[in-house]
Amino acid sequence: MKCVRRCKGGFLFAVSALLSVLMNSSNVHAFKLVDLLEDSGVRVGGWINAGATYNPSNPGNGYNGTVTFADRANRFQLNQFNIYIQRTVVTEGNAFDLGGRFDFMFGTDAIYTQAFGVPSFDVNSGQPLSRGHWDLNLCCSSTRTYGIALPQAYVEAYLPIGNGINIKAGHFYSPTGYETVPSPDNFFYTHAYTFNNGEPFTHTGLVGNYAVNANWSVMAGAITGSATGGWDGGFDKQLGNWGGLGGITWVSDDKRSSINVTGTYSEISTRSTRPWGMYNVVLQHRVTPKTHLVLHHVHGYAGGVLLNGAPKNVEWYSINTHLYYDLLNDLSIGIRGEWFRDRDGFRVFSPFRVLAATDNTGHSFAGNFTPMSAPADYYAVTVGMNWKPAKRLKLDWKPMQKLNIRPNIRYDRAEGIHQAYRPFDNRKDQVLFSLDATIPF
Repeated sequence: MKCVRRCKGGFLFAVSALLSVLMNSSNVHAFKLVDLLEDSGVRVGGWINAGATYNPSNPGNGYNGTVTFADRANRFQLNQFNIYIQRTVVTEGNAFDLGGRFDFMFGTDAIYTQAFGVPSFDVNSGQPLSRGHWDLNLCCSSTRTYGIALPQAYVEAYLPIGNGINIKAGHFYSPTGYETVPSPDNFFYTHAYTFNNGEPFTHTGLVGNYAVNANWSVMAGAITGSATGGWDGGFDKQLGNWGGLGGITWVSDDKRSSINVTGTYSEISTRSTRPWGMYNVVLQHRVTPKTHLVLHHVHGYAGGVLLNGAPKNVEWYSINTHLYYDLLNDLSIGIRGEWFRDRDGFRVFSPFRVLAATDNTGHSFAGNFTPMSAPADYYAVTVGMNWKPAKRLKLDWKPMQKLNIRPNIRYDRAEGIHQAYRPFDNRKDQVLFSLDATIPF
């Protein structure tokens, strides 16, 4: 008995010692790896964004009509759990530099950031299409709203030619427009129709930026992998369907004003000569050190789209404005107003998630009903705040020091063009109250 106890005790001691050595060894290697990454300029980071939206209308289908991203009514949403690994490339100097970035996103926003540029059905013929496999259907269709996206995977290089050229190749967020997908880069929890329905989210291809001088810079590139004009393309479909991406930016000498014009152009598929394109104009002005004004216009078009059994050239266009004011060091207020015209009922669906989750058999895991769409004018006004309470609340934990809390109130109204249209649970308008928080790390 004594031997058994001694042997058992010795065995446990040996295992404990071995585990201690392994853990210490693992920690040493982990620290060495972190040091190596930091020395190489590689950074691992991310953010968590989550919130909830109260809809007093309590829609029966559980969706906030035409509003996307924060699209679930009276429910909590983990919108974005995003992790990235990145080596940032220099933007000036006389030496070549190489880097890149890879993003992984889990949450309810994933479906909007996937490479869905090959739709379930051909927009010209209505025939089922074989979709891409980059990040569609990676997981979670049984949850109705959650999923995984790989919205960025690119390499980037700086070439010391002239004033310096930055070139990006792979899958990346679209450089068009004002708003963007990553939550930390937006003032409001909800998005404008202009961003949701008027522009691409991602591209696959090659794009370069060149600073002509201190005031002017240009962008140009080639995009592919998409049957929707080079929008949201992947790596394994429509690779022969190349299109163009370009833009020009002017910044004033005092850096208070800027104008950015960007656009895309491509054809709908390798078998079609019908165009799909858009252009954006974004004007920004720092009225005072605490006041920021943005004016944004988009105009898009697609040729020969099948609507109600007949081909039609469709258009969409909008004007929206943002005004922000810094009340305190940790508190800003903002207002956004917008008019968006979906002239032919091709771009805005209620709810869009159900359409995005529809496969080429007509089944949607996000809902067993058909989303609504019609020619209409959409009007929206959003007011909100950004509060970063770390210093005021004396939050010492490092991730909480970047916490951003965003309460929003939003009003939407739809006016059908030459017909009645009620996309908000059989209503023409709705009011939403939302609250979300973003924690970068």
